[in-house]
Amino acid sequence: MTRNQVAFWVLFAATMGVCGTMLLWSLPAVSAAAGGLMPFDMRPGGYDATQARAFLVALSPDGAAFYRDVQHRLDIAYLALLAATLFFAFAALVPRRLGAWRWVVALPVWIIAGFDYAENAGVAAMLEAGAAGTTDDMVGRASRWTVLKSNATIAAMTALLALLGWRGIAWLRRR
Repeated sequence: MTRNQVAFWVLFAATMGVCGTMLLWSLPAVSAAAGGLMPFDMRPGGYDATQARAFLVALSPDGAAFYRDVQHRLDIAYLALLAATLFFAFAALVPRRLGAWRWVVALPVWIIAGFDYAENAGVAAMLEAGAAGTTDDMVGRASRWTVLKSNATIAAMTALLALLGWRGIAWLRRR
């Protein structure tokens, strides 16, 4: 295995470690602190003002602090790790004959991180404002970022699976 391949798999493992930590610990903790309601990050279809306020009302003060301090810090790390993992995966899977263009093909994965960082900022603003101070505009912006992040992630993962399938078929044909 080359040094680049080892580095990729270490990056992938770190990404999955942070993802697993969020899915198995921090997001369930946020949900439990909100009476079982799903955190904003886990609503790929978005949410409306009524749903957002219901979550904010149900979320305990300790839960809001945990969401802001622990979950968002994990998510910030995850976003950078995921974007880097996807970037290098795309760059490795796109044919080398495309030269520098294979790096250009990989660039859109950074959009996901941008959408997710914007979502986190919107959620942090709502957590800070609380149910009474959260405006419909705040909810609309945060929800749009959530939907954009979700759709961009689906598109990137679909493209990644297509590239993996294409490379797998090419490998089988060579055998």
